[in-house]
Amino acid sequence: MSDKLAKRVGLSSVTVAQAHPRQGPAPLWRRATEEPAWVRVALIGTALTFLALFLMLPLAVVLYSAFERGLGVWYSAITEPDALAAIRLTLLVVAIVVPLNTLFGIAAAWAIAKFEFRGKPILISLIDMPFAISPVVVGLIFVILFGSQGWLGPWLSAYDLRIIFAVPGIVIVIAFGTLPFIARELIPLMQQQGKEEEEASLTLGASGWKTFWHVTLPNIKWGLIYGIILCNARAMGEFGAVAVVSGRIRGETNTMPLHIEVLYNEYMFTAAFAVSSLLTGLALVTIAIKSVVEWQEERRQKLAEA
Repeated sequence: MSDKLAKRVGLSSVTVAQAHPRQGPAPLWRRATEEPAWVRVALIGTALTFLALFLMLPLAVVLYSAFERGLGVWYSAITEPDALAAIRLTLLVVAIVVPLNTLFGIAAAWAIAKFEFRGKPILISLIDMPFAISPVVVGLIFVILFGSQGWLGPWLSAYDLRIIFAVPGIVIVIAFGTLPFIARELIPLMQQQGKEEEEASLTLGASGWKTFWHVTLPNIKWGLIYGIILCNARAMGEFGAVAVVSGRIRGETNTMPLHIEVLYNEYMFTAAFAVSSLLTGLALVTIAIKSVVEWQEERRQKLAEA
C-alpha cells in the first residue's frame, strides 16, 4: 500500500510497513489482487482485437479508398463546389451549436449540482430526452412544428421566415441532438466536487462571476473539454435528423454526411471516401487538441510541484 493511499484511509506509513514488511514472500492481500499472466494476456488481446476490427480496420479502409487513385483525385473531390459548400455548412453549424450547448451545459450542470429547486428531476429528464428519441423522429417533430403545413408554418410564411429546408432547421436539430453531451459530463463531476469551495469563496467576499471563473471553471475544465469534444464530434457526424429537415439541396443544405451519402448513391465511391477521410480527419484533430491540452496541463503541474 502506498503512502498516499495510506493517508487517504487514515493509516500511517509506519503502521502499513509493520503490517506488510517488504522482506519475505508477497503478502496475501497483494497476491489476491494479482491476476494470472494468461488472464492479463487474454484481456489485452481481446481489447486489441476489438479495437483492430471495429476501429482501426474501418479507418484504414476509409483512408486507403480515399487515396487509392492518388492525391490529385482526392484533392479534386474535396474542392469540388458542392463538397466545399458541404464543408462550409458543417463548420458553420458546429461553430454555432457547440458554443450554445457549452453555455447551456455549464448553466444546467451548475443549477442541478449546486442548488435544490422544484422541478429538478424534470429538468434532468428533459436533458436526457435526446438520448431516448431517434434522430429521424427529432427531424419529424421539427417538420411538424416549423414546416409549411406545420403548427407554426403559416406564421413563418407570413414573415417570410424559413426554418425547414434551410440552415436554421439544421442548426436546431443538431443543437437538440447534442444538447445532453456537455451537461451530462459536468453534472456528476460537479456533484462529486460539492459546493464547499464555492461557498468559501463567497464567504471571503468574491462575487458570483469571480467564484465561477477562479473556482468552478478550473475544477471542471477537463470534463468540459471532454464534453465539448463529444458534442463537436456528434455535431459534425449528425445524419438522421439533418436528412429530414434539410431537404438535401446540393450546395445549400447538404452537410458533409449528407454529401457523402449522395456521392455514394451515385457510385462516386472515391469522392465519397475522400470527403469521409476529411470528416474523419476533423475528428482526429479534435482528439489531438484534447491530448495536447492534457499534456500541457500535466507538464505545468509537474513544473509547479518541482
